[in-house]
Amino acid sequence: MQEKQCTACPRRCMADRNKQRGFCGETNTIRIARAARHDWEEPPISGQNGSGTVFFSGCSLRCIFCQNHEIAVSHVGYEITPDALVQTMLRLEREGVHNINLVTPSHYTVQLIPVLKAARCSGLHIPFVWNSSGYENVESLRLLDGLIDIYLPDFKYIDSNTAAEYADAPDYPETAKRALAEMVRQCGAPVIDPQTGLMTRGVQVRHLVLPGSAQESRRILYYLHQTYGNGIGYSIMNQYTPMPQMRSHPLLSRRVTAHEYDTVVRYARMIGIENAYTQEGGAAEESFIPAFSGRPD
Repeated sequence: MQEKQCTACPRRCMADRNKQRGFCGETNTIRIARAARHDWEEPPISGQNGSGTVFFSGCSLRCIFCQNHEIAVSHVGYEITPDALVQTMLRLEREGVHNINLVTPSHYTVQLIPVLKAARCSGLHIPFVWNSSGYENVESLRLLDGLIDIYLPDFKYIDSNTAAEYADAPDYPETAKRALAEMVRQCGAPVIDPQTGLMTRGVQVRHLVLPGSAQESRRILYYLHQTYGNGIGYSIMNQYTPMPQMRSHPLLSRRVTAHEYDTVVRYARMIGIENAYTQEGGAAEESFIPAFSGRPD
C-alpha cells in the first residue's frame, strides 16, 4: 500500500496516492504503456533476443523534451494488477528476452517490490534492469537492494540552472550523484558474461548529449570518471530527437550536430573513459521511439 503522503521520489509531493495523483501523474495503481521486446538498448542489454521492456506510465522528472512524452506527461497507459504484471514478465521470459527492463519505474517503487519478489518466486531467472532518469531518492533505492541486478540510470544534468530550465528540478545534479552512489554500492561495476556478451549485473550510466550542451556533457563525464573511473559503464548518446512540443524552443528544436557529439566522445577518450558505448548519427530518428498503444499488447 502506498504511503498516505508520498515521498517515493525527490519531489516528495506528499500526495495521498490512494485518493489522488502525485506529481508523477499517477495513483498507487500500476499503469503501463507497453510491455514487449525492445532491440535498441546497449548491446549487452539487448543482445540477440532483445530486452523485455515494461514502460510505466507517468514520471517524476518530466523533462520538457522527453521522447516518451505520451506516457510521461500525457499519461497514456492502462492499469495492470500486480499478478498480471508478474505474468507479463514471465511471458516475456518465455519469449526469450535477456532481461526484464523496467523503464521509468521509480514512482512505483513501493508497488513493484512485491511484484519483483513474486516474479522470482514464480521462477523468473533473468536479470531485472532498473532503467530510470537518475532522479531517485536514496531511501527508495535502498528498498530495492538485492532485487535489482542492473541499474541503467541517466545522468542528465550537472548544472542546476539547466536542470531547472529543462525539468524544473534544480536539485537534479546533487540528487543524481547520491542516487548513483547507492546504485554502485548495490551492484558495482558491469559484469559481462564472456560466453553470451550479456550484462548480468552492474551499473551502466547513460548521458544524452543535448543541442548546445556539449560543455555540460563534458563536465558530466569528467565528474563520473573522476568519481568512478572505469568502475561503471558509460553510454554517450546522440539520439536526441526534437519532439513536437519543442518546435519553438531556441535550442531543443534541433538535433545535436555531428561536431557537438564528436567533441564529447573525443573528450571521453582523452580523459581515459574506456568502456563507453556511442551511437551512430542514425540513432536520432523517431523510428527508435517505441509506439505506445495505451492498451495491452
